[in-house]
Amino acid sequence: MTQIRLDKFLADAGIGSRNQVKHQIKQGLVSVNRMPAKSGDQKIAPETDRVQVGDMVIEYRPYVYYMLNKPAGCVSASKDPTCDTVLSYLPPPVRPDLFPVGRLDKDAEGLLLITNNGPLAHRLLSPKRHVEKQYYVEVDSEIPSNAVRLFTEGMDIGEKHPTLPAVLECLSPTTAYVTIHEGKFHQIKRMFLAVGCTVTYLKRLRMGPLILDASLPPGGSRALKQEEIDALLQ
Repeated sequence: MTQIRLDKFLADAGIGSRNQVKHQIKQGLVSVNRMPAKSGDQKIAPETDRVQVGDMVIEYRPYVYYMLNKPAGCVSASKDPTCDTVLSYLPPPVRPDLFPVGRLDKDAEGLLLITNNGPLAHRLLSPKRHVEKQYYVEVDSEIPSNAVRLFTEGMDIGEKHPTLPAVLECLSPTTAYVTIHEGKFHQIKRMFLAVGCTVTYLKRLRMGPLILDASLPPGGSRALKQEEIDALLQ
């Protein structure tokens, strides 16, 4: 059974930085199997040892998964010197190894998966996987009649290669659902510009099997349900 340092275990659980955790241990706030912890470099078996900070039992979860309804105005990053990041909307404690899977533009809203599972993120973002991403879009002018065909055929948006075929479902003259299978920079905005429209609102609704929880307000987040995790891992 793998053993890890106690300070790393607590830091990965979001209890604090390594230095903060060591300070808590020195204060006698941390116990292992109901005995006061000795030091930060004490080795524990995270799957079987009972670790507490005060009265709080720290559960061992190597991977965690959150769904965020990203609001406009924050950036899809773990750290940023000038803007709020998507991690600031998660409930504390926030693990230091979390990151958003892919990006949404700063002014875009909607579904964002946040996890520390790097292999899963790589699979979801790999161009070879062609994972579907669906968006709701509003534009400033009427969507031309040939746009559905152009989206289906793949479009020249100034990249080396045209976009992969996409699905455009018009809901009204100026609103639509768009489903793409890749993630080029500002792709949907550039695709609509190519047919003479400017995107005024963009919201991601789905990524692969993961669907945005309609009960989450902008800025709201929750842990994924086990069935949602299983669907992503498959």
